[in-house]
Amino acid sequence: MHKLTICSLFITFCCFTTCVATGEGPAATFRAECATLSAEGDAMAIPGSDGWLFLRSELRHIGVGQFWGEAAPKVSKANSPDKADPLPAIIDFNEQLKKAGITLILMPVPCKALVHPEKLGGPAEGRIDAVHQEFYKELAAKGVMVLDLAEAFAKEKAKEPLLYCKTDTHWSPYACELAAKLVKERLGAPAWLEAKPGAFTTSVETRNIVGDLTDGQGSEDLPVRVVTSADGSELTDKASPVLLLGDSHTLVFHTGQELHGTGAGLADQLAAELGIAVDVIGVRGSGATPARVNLLRRAKADSTYLAGKQAVVWCFTAREFTESSGWSLVPVPATTP
Repeated sequence: MHKLTICSLFITFCCFTTCVATGEGPAATFRAECATLSAEGDAMAIPGSDGWLFLRSELRHIGVGQFWGEAAPKVSKANSPDKADPLPAIIDFNEQLKKAGITLILMPVPCKALVHPEKLGGPAEGRIDAVHQEFYKELAAKGVMVLDLAEAFAKEKAKEPLLYCKTDTHWSPYACELAAKLVKERLGAPAWLEAKPGAFTTSVETRNIVGDLTDGQGSEDLPVRVVTSADGSELTDKASPVLLLGDSHTLVFHTGQELHGTGAGLADQLAAELGIAVDVIGVRGSGATPARVNLLRRAKADSTYLAGKQAVVWCFTAREFTESSGWSLVPVPATTP
């Protein structure tokens, strides 16, 4: 269990008295504690209880509070003040896709510490991601479809399997499975989704991973639902009507090597749930602007590429809202049938 320093206790007390006045309660108290923890030392990983490790930059993101509008340049790590606010870039991307006849589902991966605040001395029950909820309301008011995973994660976190790797920055294979089911639910049964019953099969195994927060010194075992195609074909398809776009959360358990194997990532679980292989543009870095730039490059190289797309699932860690290099406006090229 993490021991609060005298400094953090003082800040928490001050924040508590402020919270009583504002009515915000545990959410603001926990944000203050995250801000304190992220400012102490410089190690990438911050230990919690029961062997859980947390990424310092994620705690910093939680600690800054509101991160859009006038607050954005003050709290963002963007390389330019005009790229600090994620709101305009997300709204612009959604509107461009809508004009092209493509549905955007924005699916940020909730911060590990906001789903499991109890591992850092926070409350064990209830949602304390008030800032993110407010941001998603702003997006929804502008017509952006947001799939807020935090609600489902809050209901599932006390169960097994785990939603996050204890020792890694990423979510677990089970979280990928759950997210895929929620995407399917959100898409419904559109005419263009021509599922192929029996095209994919699943099996369960245990996979040992070395978490990226352990400096190569620790590992954990995870239950994994592995997806395979019945005919041996690829689990991704560039011609698919569904594009999965984003950061390494779209690649973990899918591309192998240091990303913990194949066949169990979000793309694989989407194939199993939707009954079709999906297309993937994932980057091992920021899912904010670089992922959209890669989409632009692919669409420029093939003028027909976007013509067959019906839905884009944009998935990246929520800490990207402040910890990325910036949120640029990126054009979506016109399509050629």
